[in-house]
Amino acid sequence: MSLVNLAHVCSHLNNATKARLGLTSIPNTQLHLKLCLALQNSGYISSVVRGGPTPPPQHTLLGVPSVNDEVEGVQSLTQSNVASRRLWLGLKYWQSDPVLGKMSMVSKPKRRVTIDVAGLREVIRGEKSGYVEGLRSPGESLYLSTDRGIMEARECVEKQVGGLVLCRVL
Repeated sequence: MSLVNLAHVCSHLNNATKARLGLTSIPNTQLHLKLCLALQNSGYISSVVRGGPTPPPQHTLLGVPSVNDEVEGVQSLTQSNVASRRLWLGLKYWQSDPVLGKMSMVSKPKRRVTIDVAGLREVIRGEKSGYVEGLRSPGESLYLSTDRGIMEARECVEKQVGGLVLCRVL
């Protein structure tokens, strides 16, 4: 797990929302995919599509099936094009404000922050636990990497698991 690349993704998404982009791409890794799917489940981004260096067709981003999907979707994955694979993210806006406000890293490459369930309960209540500040606003989320995948802090408390604190979304 490379936290350096995840920090680049966080700053890229911050810059993309400030620039009011509707579609952006990040490198395709398992960590990025799982985090983006967790962000999509929380409602911060609208779509996550795997693709190449060029954006996927509009109907793919919207989830509308097309007649030629089988013909367009057949693109073999080879050793030469694996580095050019991208995750295309559809960003959401509500009344011309970005839904994904600010994304910041909690764990750094030199200081990985782990937290247990008792500490997570404190953080959810708005109190500080170790290096992790409490969640202050209702729309704020904290994402953790656990042995069950990447989950939001409230979901981790429900399932009684702790883990590595990845990032905070305001």
